[in-house]
Amino acid sequence: RSPFSALTRVESSVSCSRLNFAVYDEGGARVKQVNQLSTETNFGTASFQLPEGDYQLVVVGHSSNGNPTMTDLKKITFSNKLGFTDTFLYSKKITVTDEPNDMNVELKRIVSLCRFVITDDYPDDVARMRFYYTGGSGAFDASTGFGSVASKQEVFFDVDPDQKRYDLYTFLHDTEGTIHLTVTALDSGDNVICERPFDVPMIQNQITWLTGAFFTGGAGSTGVTLTINADWADESHISF
Repeated sequence: RSPFSALTRVESSVSCSRLNFAVYDEGGARVKQVNQLSTETNFGTASFQLPEGDYQLVVVGHSSNGNPTMTDLKKITFSNKLGFTDTFLYSKKITVTDEPNDMNVELKRIVSLCRFVITDDYPDDVARMRFYYTGGSGAFDASTGFGSVASKQEVFFDVDPDQKRYDLYTFLHDTEGTIHLTVTALDSGDNVICERPFDVPMIQNQITWLTGAFFTGGAGSTGVTLTINADWADESHISF
C-alpha cells in the first residue's frame, strides 16, 4: 500500500467547523473516510494508506451538527437533523503510485443561499417561523457539485424580535434554478398566524436576498438587482 495525504487550504473568510475526507474506488465504492472537527490539532490534514490505482478524492467542508452520509459518491446527504450550512467541496480523480503523494486542495462553495429578511414587526403571538421549500436538494453528487435528489427541505426558527434575517441553503440541480418557498408564522401551539408562498430564483454560489414586509405587505414582488459580494460570487436582491 502506498501512502497518500491530502492537505486542505480554506480561505480565512470561510467559516468551517467540520471537514470530511473520503476516497472512492473506480466503481464509486467508498474505501476510506476521515472526519475532523476544527478543534482538532490536525484539522485540514488527512493521510491514507491505499493500494496503487485510480481513485476519487472528495473533501467536504461545512458547519453542520454532524457528519453527512458519504457512502454514495453521487448522493452525499445532509439530513434536516444535522442542520444545513454553508458547504464547500473539493473533488478530483487521483492516481496512487508506489511513491508518496502529497496534495494541496482548495474547497469551493457549492450551495446557494436564500436570505429571507422581514422588515415589519412580528405580531405578539408569533412564536416561530417555518420555511418549507422544494426545487433544490439536501444531497449532492460529489462528481458534479450539483444536487442529486428532489428534496423537501424544512427548517424552523424560534422567534427573536430582534432577529429578522433567516438563511436557507440548498444544492441546486444546475448552476441556476428556482426554489418554491412557503414561509409560515406559527404561534406557540403551531397554529398558523400568517403564510405566504414565494418562487425564488437561485444561482450556485450566489445569495438571493428576499426582503419585504411579511405580515403587513402585499403579495407582489418587484425589483431584481445584482451586486458583487466579496465572499460569494454574486447577490440578487428581490423585494416582496
